[in-house]
Amino acid sequence: MAPRLHIITTSTRPGRIGPSIAAWFHDVAKAHGGFEAVPVDLASFNLPIYDEPQHPSTQIYEKAHTKAWSASVAAADAYVFVLPEYNFSPPPSLINALDFVYKEWNYKPAGIVSYGGISGGLRSAQIAKLHLTTLKIVPLVEAVVVPLAGQQIDANKTFVPNDMQKDSATALLNELLRWTEALKPLRA
Repeated sequence: MAPRLHIITTSTRPGRIGPSIAAWFHDVAKAHGGFEAVPVDLASFNLPIYDEPQHPSTQIYEKAHTKAWSASVAAADAYVFVLPEYNFSPPPSLINALDFVYKEWNYKPAGIVSYGGISGGLRSAQIAKLHLTTLKIVPLVEAVVVPLAGQQIDANKTFVPNDMQKDSATALLNELLRWTEALKPLRA
């Protein structure tokens, strides 16, 4: 059985382009064949600012939204975060979602597909990687970068990748699969 990869759209704001980029990456991941690729849209969980009375490491959750998010995070063997840059940083929706649970993230690898203005979301990705390590997630070096992302969205709101992004997506998936298998004994 193929390991399960969650491709997480992290922006939740109206008018976002993340879903278009995530849909493209999901198609690439399905074609790759190494994973059971599952799209996950953070907006659909409607997480408030952290509101559980117990610390996330206890896994004692009272709220339905936390239980649903916990189940989603736990079900994955690896992640790809489709990540915009907001003021040189990841969106607050991602930081909040990461902090909602703890053990569910542990010993899993993550890739990043970053997008934004001229930097392609690289500053956001670097900050996110620091946060990921505190959750025992292994962030990969391989990544997909989309500078000036709005210019690659067509009239149908479809992301149109260039050759470098296509090649980067394949490299990311290949390395993600290696790390997913390597970390599997730690998740047992």
